[in-house]
Amino acid sequence: MSTLQAFMEKRVLLVMQDGRVVMGILVGWDQKSNIILSECIERRFSLESGAVDTSLGVYMVKGDQIHIRRSTTGIYFPCMEINDMKRKASEDLEGSQPKKKGRNQASTEEAPRSWPPYFEHLYKTFKALNTVIAFCSSRKHLATTFPVVRKSVENLLKRPLDLGDVAEIKAIIPELLRFGYIPADQVKINPSEEPKTKRGTSPSYALPSGPLLDEDEHVLILEFVESTKKTRSAEQENAYSLPPSMTAAALKKLIEQRNNRFVQAVNELIEACPEGEDASELVKQASRDHIPITPGRKDSSSVTNAITFRPPMPQIIEELKSEEWYRGQIVEHRSFEKKEVQFGELSVPLADSIAEGLQKARSITNFYSHQAAAINAISERKNVIVSTATASGKSVIYQVPVLRFLEMDKDATAIYIYPTKALAQDQRLALDQLVHACPGLEDIRVATYDGDTPKEKRASVRETASVIFTNFDMLHASILPHEEQWRGFLKNLKIVAIDELHYYAGPLGSHVAQIMRRLRRVCAAVGNTDVRYISCSATISQPLKHMKAIFGVEDIQVITEDGAPTGPKEFLIWNPPLVDQQQPKAGRLSAFSQTTALMRYLMKKGVRTIVFCKIRKTCEVVMKILRTELTAEGRTDILQQVMAYRGGYSQDDRRKIEAEAFSGNLLGIVATNALELGVDIGNLDAVIIHGFPMTIASLRQQSGRAGRRARDSLAVLVTDTYGIDQHYVKHPEELFEKAADSLHVDLGNRIILEAHLQCAAEEMPINVVQDEQYFGPQLAEICQTRLKADAEGWYHTHPQYLPYPSKHVSIRGQKEATYTIVDITRLARGGEARVLEEIEDSRVLFEAYEGAIFIHQGLTYLVQEISHDSRTARVTRTDVGWTTKPRDFTNYDAVRTYRIREVKGSPNRAFYGRIDITTVIFGYFKVQHGKILDVVDLESPPFERDTTGFWFDVPSANLQLMKRKGLNPAEAIHAACHAILNRFDLGHLLRTECKIPQKEYQARESQRKRPARLVFFDPPGTGASLSAKAFDYVSDLIHQAFETVETCPCKEGCALCVQSATCKESNIVSSKLGARVALRGILNLPLEEGAIPLDEKGIVDTIIEAEPVQLAPGIEVESYVY
Repeated sequence: MSTLQAFMEKRVLLVMQDGRVVMGILVGWDQKSNIILSECIERRFSLESGAVDTSLGVYMVKGDQIHIRRSTTGIYFPCMEINDMKRKASEDLEGSQPKKKGRNQASTEEAPRSWPPYFEHLYKTFKALNTVIAFCSSRKHLATTFPVVRKSVENLLKRPLDLGDVAEIKAIIPELLRFGYIPADQVKINPSEEPKTKRGTSPSYALPSGPLLDEDEHVLILEFVESTKKTRSAEQENAYSLPPSMTAAALKKLIEQRNNRFVQAVNELIEACPEGEDASELVKQASRDHIPITPGRKDSSSVTNAITFRPPMPQIIEELKSEEWYRGQIVEHRSFEKKEVQFGELSVPLADSIAEGLQKARSITNFYSHQAAAINAISERKNVIVSTATASGKSVIYQVPVLRFLEMDKDATAIYIYPTKALAQDQRLALDQLVHACPGLEDIRVATYDGDTPKEKRASVRETASVIFTNFDMLHASILPHEEQWRGFLKNLKIVAIDELHYYAGPLGSHVAQIMRRLRRVCAAVGNTDVRYISCSATISQPLKHMKAIFGVEDIQVITEDGAPTGPKEFLIWNPPLVDQQQPKAGRLSAFSQTTALMRYLMKKGVRTIVFCKIRKTCEVVMKILRTELTAEGRTDILQQVMAYRGGYSQDDRRKIEAEAFSGNLLGIVATNALELGVDIGNLDAVIIHGFPMTIASLRQQSGRAGRRARDSLAVLVTDTYGIDQHYVKHPEELFEKAADSLHVDLGNRIILEAHLQCAAEEMPINVVQDEQYFGPQLAEICQTRLKADAEGWYHTHPQYLPYPSKHVSIRGQKEATYTIVDITRLARGGEARVLEEIEDSRVLFEAYEGAIFIHQGLTYLVQEISHDSRTARVTRTDVGWTTKPRDFTNYDAVRTYRIREVKGSPNRAFYGRIDITTVIFGYFKVQHGKILDVVDLESPPFERDTTGFWFDVPSANLQLMKRKGLNPAEAIHAACHAILNRFDLGHLLRTECKIPQKEYQARESQRKRPARLVFFDPPGTGASLSAKAFDYVSDLIHQAFETVETCPCKEGCALCVQSATCKESNIVSSKLGARVALRGILNLPLEEGAIPLDEKGIVDTIIEAEPVQLAPGIEVESYVY
């Protein structure tokens, strides 16, 4: 175990391990300023499996000599006398004294002005802290805990250092100093019992056992938080970096910079202090809030009181601005006034029994104007789509009509379709309560029919339920294939209602549209052509067009005027501040820190808050940070009221979380878009959206989750450093005024249409004349070429799809097999293992390899073992302050050409064919605060899959031109790919090879060079064939992309030209100028080399000329049609 000791009288800084000096640093030391001036000798050490690396030397102090061991014999040899050290240090000290500066030569350290003695005293304390922390933090094996730092600082100051001293310093520079408790295991690089890897277990540079690690298992950490990464440019700001290997000069510079920042902060404080106020007293008062609270201390009364009565949102925002950590992050603030309720009248009054049930179960005596309009339209035998805001009472629109039908005819049936099982269960319970509150309808059965319904109970549901709650998967694979068993139900079908219609777009929407046509066809065949189709959706553009595409029906009433009341809403765009205003290159604080700080602030005010994250991993990281920070503050009372919610959790766990939220027991939820849809989770006051959520429609849907009972509410978009986020920081009006993205349903997708025709033909033979009204003009040609005709001209399913064609058609793409994550922590204590969750094969590669840190509910688990035979990963609980990131690469290779198309005006061609995708995980990093603590090798088999896509090759001449001019070809290709995808309506559903900054900007030459090729492909397993559709217009797409890039007024690239919201690598590797060169080359347009500036920064060669791809037989070039 390592500790740090400073022997000032000997001018040597020593690192001790088990009584030995394992590293000695001989320094010159300016005692007046506490600045290390030079470094004369430095020896490092490393331990692997307990062995000492003797080539670097191990030091030991013996009397007046420092001895070094240079062999495995255990014999130490004198290497330098202490007196020689003193003499050398003295020479260094004299040689480093400030010389007389010239007139124009600036001092490296800012001198403090005339300060009161209190600040002079505090400055000396700060400089001592600064010096010791700088040494510790520059070496990853030294944990900067308060006890360790305190001992060294007290040696320098010759006086005690207490918590109040540090708290007063933090009060002056709060954003630059981290001072709080964390779990003790978080300072370890390696947890105990870590699984062996190819390199073996690396050393655990942790804290000493004994008094430093008491039974509370928390330690007090003290460190600076500003970035020490070498910044090259914005393209590297999200890359992980190795701990800085700092020279003495660099260390001295860092210490001076921090000293200057402290001096500047004190000067500004004194200047800003009103006359008559004592600045020192202000600091002392503010410091009380910075004294760390011992974990385990609870004060739940303040939170309980705040929940009972919280301040209005405008007041909360104003108080937020007075917080010391607020630094102008709010870059846009929009206030939306409350909207009064607007009621409507029913054209046909409700029956007394239904009116009584509504009042008893829902306290409904009047209908909002949009509810009344929809119910009236249904009474007039119209189909309806209601597109209004979230939480506007849309469920009543399809509940009241079914009650009317049931009152008139107890044999009437209805199908309600929901995108998620949770939402279906939620709405089933609501309708069940309403039905049983209506006199005369108590015997009506409402049931769920989904994949969780036991097979032995499905017949009972089919035969006795009047209303079923289901999803399109069951309609496709269970109800329609067995239409003979469902004929009675379908013959009496009165209503088909689809909730969250906006959810069904893209490939899934195309499948759903064909399923609805199959349902309409079967209903018509059993004599039922009078079904009413109802859909509800959040606000979307062109709702009429979308409903027609999904249902294929006419006579649709569109209702968009919202009569529901809404409370006042505040909307903030929150851009994380610069780490240091004086050093913009250090970048901005992370969105994670801002999201968690906001959430903690709001929860302390009693504001029920939900955080939306884009992906599961982000959700868990946010939850983990919240755990650490709330524990450090001693607010475990709040922590106990916060939970994460995402896909992958077991059904039971999700239901428990939903119930806890609905009952009001949760103060905070961290979720993915699994909660974006309308599951009722009770009253939420605030929504924090962590990073722009891909589409404006999703942003509005998520922000609408707060204030669902007409209360005042708050929505905050915390922007990330990604280009798309920063675009909306500069153009916030687009978030509020821009129309929602159009929803696309491809009825002409031949692959999807053929698949459903095979299913439809098994349900009932197809007659091309009669059935064209359902399946469109391609029906006859597909039937003739892909189905089997009988002697009478009816078409039947092709034998290769029999006996169950629906099993061959996955409407959500190929379903991945899963692994089970099993927690075995309790086994060692005689307990039982428990299942945490299930994750897909593709995620196991990146999240559950041996040695990985797996996060569940914000708790960290160490993956001990993974069995590919039993498809399980065994994990144990561990508290660590770092996470793991896989070291991997993925190749996207065009391997076979099926089609070639002409590019208008160019001899170059576009190609379409098979793309092989190969992912290799070869190790992982242990990462903390963006810095790599350790590097581990792994051996794992490649993960291979294939798909279809199209590509362009960059001409050799343009590739060589880029290299001559210092343009990075990877940046150019990546930007050009985004430019083309941005011109395609469904571009967000296609994928491209996003260039990784860690590879493209590494210092050494890459051994994995990629071809100069723009590649676009369908996500593997979707069967969407969107790339084929794009390829039909490929020449127009690339010309449009070029025009956009050429005419866009931005300088470096923006979301309108070469940046993409779906870029996996945050648009870091991107060059607008390079994209222009690449696109001009493909289009064979002239380019003046002299007009391209020379970039002398130099590039690492990662791109080579593309080789031709194998051609399938009989290919002819498809001409461009003007």
